[in-house]
Amino acid sequence: MLLALSFPRYGHGAVAFIALVPLLVALSGWNGRSGHYPGVTARRGFALGLLAGFVHFAGTVYWTGATVQTFGGLAWPVAVFVTGLLVLYMATYVAVAGAIAAVWIRRFGLWGLALFPAAWVALEYVRGHLFGGFPWIPLGNTMIALLPVAQLASLLGVYGLSLFVGLVNAGFAGVALAAGRTRRITATATLALIAGVSIWGGQRMAVNTLVDGGTPIRVGLVQGNIAQVDKWNPAREGMIVERYLQLTRQAADAGADVLLWPESATPFYFADDPKADAIRATVQAIGRPLLLGSDEFEPGATNRFYNSAFMLDAGGAIAAVYRKIHLVPFGEYVPFQRILFFVGPLVEAVSAFSAGTQVTMLPMHGHMASTAICYEVTYPELMREAVRQGSELLTTITNDAWYGESSAAYQHFEMAAVRAVEQGRYLVRAANTGVSGIIDPYGRVLIRTRLFETVAVVGEARFVQEKTLYARIGDLVAHVSAVLTLAALAAALMRKPQP
Repeated sequence: MLLALSFPRYGHGAVAFIALVPLLVALSGWNGRSGHYPGVTARRGFALGLLAGFVHFAGTVYWTGATVQTFGGLAWPVAVFVTGLLVLYMATYVAVAGAIAAVWIRRFGLWGLALFPAAWVALEYVRGHLFGGFPWIPLGNTMIALLPVAQLASLLGVYGLSLFVGLVNAGFAGVALAAGRTRRITATATLALIAGVSIWGGQRMAVNTLVDGGTPIRVGLVQGNIAQVDKWNPAREGMIVERYLQLTRQAADAGADVLLWPESATPFYFADDPKADAIRATVQAIGRPLLLGSDEFEPGATNRFYNSAFMLDAGGAIAAVYRKIHLVPFGEYVPFQRILFFVGPLVEAVSAFSAGTQVTMLPMHGHMASTAICYEVTYPELMREAVRQGSELLTTITNDAWYGESSAAYQHFEMAAVRAVEQGRYLVRAANTGVSGIIDPYGRVLIRTRLFETVAVVGEARFVQEKTLYARIGDLVAHVSAVLTLAALAAALMRKPQP
């Protein structure tokens, strides 16, 4: 429950500092009468981790049930079952971490607690990549609520933040289990770790180098607030286009140099439909480039559909097209269809999109920007690749209308904020129903809209060229954690349990 309360919308990131302590104490096999902590079996460690992970993810990704029921046409018992499968899948990674930690504690005593963060990070990294990956709400993302601590992401990325949070939890668990001098040393070291990272991060924010430099640009974010049931309703096409054009003109009048529309903003295929001429004409009239989301159709021997972002220049011509690389499972494709035969209505409701193959640079006022569409902003390596190719401004466009008033939109926004810190770039976000906003390279939110408001907002961002350490080394901390986990597990299995 503490893990669930570490994430928005109902919790706060500070809770994450103690969220794993109950699990670690349980894994130690602590006996209150004897004061011993002999550890538990790997099987029990797996069960404890599975229970903790299931409650954690049930409390954070609960919104998937309502989404697949409302928009996937599933009966509510089937929707609950599908959500349970997802939660169980995500919890399995926590269970494996628990089993590994149980082996370490039985072999190395309390030193096994210190190794636990490496196992957590290694499995979190695997979850972000296996079967296409589902890197939703990594533990380190909780620190975006504590911006001085979050600056560590500029060095080690979100997995480095997860490692930090894990070490803090291991430290507090050690304080709970140890006694005497060991307890005092552990408490001092844990508090010093928190203080050291916080002081360094606060100083980094105070220097403010990334904000003071760079070329400024005023960005207009258009939040159309189109209900999901209306997006592809032919009777609503005129209303949708006119709303976006009206908000676009408002943003241009307010001084926007470039404009962003959300994911799948147009109720037609932008590249092929004559109704797109009105959009091109408006862009030409205001003389400002526009980034918009639209589905794309590519005919051929096998027809292909893409979730795409079109960059229009100030004359209304297409300057670049980015095709979404990481598709949403159960939203843009249904994995394991043969196994999940009972989700037939969902298969029929979900469009079979094809995945894009490469990051695309978007020209803006003589600089290069990049975009991520919807859920793929949760992939750190995608943004890093964009910066490696020369992106000076990060953008993301999304349609969070699927999520209603749930926690999902807030979780999504905060994961995008971590990308800004990792790469040392401004990140601008246009969401159909919110939350839209502008985030500076230190994770500070400069503009933030409310959910389900129809609005156009304008704010300043900057093109930044300096690269963070994380942009250079990538997820090295996750790779080292994986190697350390395997090496320590092999060493533990060759060693007798502690008496």
